[in-house]
Amino acid sequence: MNKVIKARPCQLVIVRHGESARNAAKKGSTYFADEEARASVAGIPDHLIQLTPKGLAQARVTGVHLKQRFGTFDYAYTSGYARTDQTLSGLLEAYTAEERQKIRIRTNLFIRERDPGYTYDMTTAEAEAAFPYLKKYWEMFGGYFGAPPGGESLAKVSERVYLFLNMLFRDRVGQNILIVTHGGTIRCIRTLLEHWDYQRSTAWPRGESPKNCGVTVYQFDPGFGGHLVLQEYNTVYGRQATEPRQFTL
Repeated sequence: MNKVIKARPCQLVIVRHGESARNAAKKGSTYFADEEARASVAGIPDHLIQLTPKGLAQARVTGVHLKQRFGTFDYAYTSGYARTDQTLSGLLEAYTAEERQKIRIRTNLFIRERDPGYTYDMTTAEAEAAFPYLKKYWEMFGGYFGAPPGGESLAKVSERVYLFLNMLFRDRVGQNILIVTHGGTIRCIRTLLEHWDYQRSTAWPRGESPKNCGVTVYQFDPGFGGHLVLQEYNTVYGRQATEPRQFTL
C-alpha cells in the first residue's frame, strides 16, 4: 500500500518581532516594576505598541541573513500588530524593490498575541492587590492552560493558530512562507507542529523563550510522513547572535 504524502508548504520561517517599547519597559517581568517603568507605554493598547530603535535594528540585521539563507518568500504573514508590521518592514529592507514586489504580504489575526486581560497595564503591586490568588492559580495550571484575568490562555491561542496552519496546508502547498508573530504564538505553533502532549506544552524550559527577532525554521520532509520538521529554533543575528540550533531526527 502506497504511503500517503501530506501536502505542506516547503518551508516556514518564523520570526518573533523585534524589541518593542513594552519589552524595554518591562525588562522581562510579567508586570511593570513601578509607575516610572510603565510611564513610557501607559494607556497604549497592545496592537499599537511600537518597536524601539533597537528592535528596528534587529529586524534589519535579521533581514540580511534571511535573504542570504532563504531567498525570496512567496508569502509573508504578520499579526497586523504594529510591532510585527514594523519588523516585517525592517526585514524586507534587505530585499530589492523588485524582490519585495514578488512577496505577497498578508495580515492574519489568528496569529496575534494572546489577549493579556485586565492586568495588561498593571504594576506588580497593583496586580497582586487586585488578584491575590494569581500566584497560586498560575502554579496550579501553568503557563499553557492558565489564563490571565479577562484574558486568553495559550491553549485558546492554539485553537486559532491551528486554523491558520491548516489554511497554509491547504493554500500554500510547496511555497516558501515567512511568518512574523509573537512569543506566545510561536509557542503554540511549536505545540501543534511538533505534536506536543500536555506535559510538554506546560513545561517550557527556562531560557528557551522566543527572543526578539529569533528565527525558527520548519522544512517539509516527505520522508517523515509528509510533515513540517523543525530544523532550528530561536537563532538570533547581530550583537546577541547565537549559532543555529540544528535538530536531527
